[in-house]
Amino acid sequence: MEPKEAFVNYLSTLGVSPDKGYDLLYSAFNVAMEGSSQFKKNSPLSSFGINPIEVCLYLVNEHLFYMACHPDRTLKDLEEDENYISFLASVALDKYYTNEHLAYHSENLTSRFDASMSTLDLYLNFVLGVLSRYEKGDPQRTLIVDIMIKGFQMAKCVSSLLEDGFETEAFSTWRTLHENECILSVLVRNGPECVEAYLRHINYGIAFRGGLASKEETDAVFVDIKNRMHEVGLKSKDMKRFIEYGWLLGVKDVMSIPDFKFNFRDGVERVAGLTHYSKVYEMASEIAHSSPILIYSRKNYFLFITLLNLYESFFRLEKFFTSLYLATAKEEEKAAYSRMRQLYYGELVAAYTMEKKRFSNWTENNKKGK
Repeated sequence: MEPKEAFVNYLSTLGVSPDKGYDLLYSAFNVAMEGSSQFKKNSPLSSFGINPIEVCLYLVNEHLFYMACHPDRTLKDLEEDENYISFLASVALDKYYTNEHLAYHSENLTSRFDASMSTLDLYLNFVLGVLSRYEKGDPQRTLIVDIMIKGFQMAKCVSSLLEDGFETEAFSTWRTLHENECILSVLVRNGPECVEAYLRHINYGIAFRGGLASKEETDAVFVDIKNRMHEVGLKSKDMKRFIEYGWLLGVKDVMSIPDFKFNFRDGVERVAGLTHYSKVYEMASEIAHSSPILIYSRKNYFLFITLLNLYESFFRLEKFFTSLYLATAKEEEKAAYSRMRQLYYGELVAAYTMEKKRFSNWTENNKKGK
């Protein structure tokens, strides 16, 4: 296959339509590759190879961005403008070398190749791949799946942040993951009545933010909100809190739970049976709000505490996923999943146990001043 033909095929694979200018892009690509040879001769980057696919991606996206920002310029005009082609090639190379070879990297304490991370990533990728085939985005029918998908996506986000050396950012993201898993736990364990209450409060939230179609509909929702608040002795000042957490009334006898309140820590987390995470959740909240603990944090400490809590949240989410999957998958898919789980779940438990021991040793050594 000729070089230009291969280039055009690649553009087509990327979804770039011919009316964006295949000839122009190929000319700019050749200029960029030529320029990269000269650049390497006079640069400390001379030892680096060049990835033509990544150069092409920068080039294409820069061109599409330029066309979107300059609708007055036609493709014919740009094709005849040698300065534009040089500009395009120059910017693509600048971005390629700066972003791919000179990018800022935080100090890494782990990596995606570490067994504790790679096994978790493998499992997360598998689960998210399976969940992507489920119906989603329709709260009335797919609420549990939607919440579950978001939970596993956040777990993957936490994992990626740890691998990139952003431990405190990962920890604050775990906080949201913990909120997600608590909500999922309450909904799954308390059944249709609780799900119905949660859906009703989604609608309350939309009305509160002015998102309903008409004033009449909005007014009707607020009448319903006030009536339900009155039933549980809440005042007008409690409306926002009730909209966010009042769905917990869908849990049988929830008001009789000792110290129950309409909030996360004394409400959702308590009903989920996960109040032993309240202190670590509070610390994650301090990180999320940019307290001094964020600025002067110890990377090792937050790597361990985030990774351990990530694993624990994952184990709980995975149980919900397994229950869903085994209840809905075909027999051959169940068998394949069981084989995969048998192979890797034990490795996850072993990794968690090892990281817990490492954290204990690290803590002990720090107490001794080592």
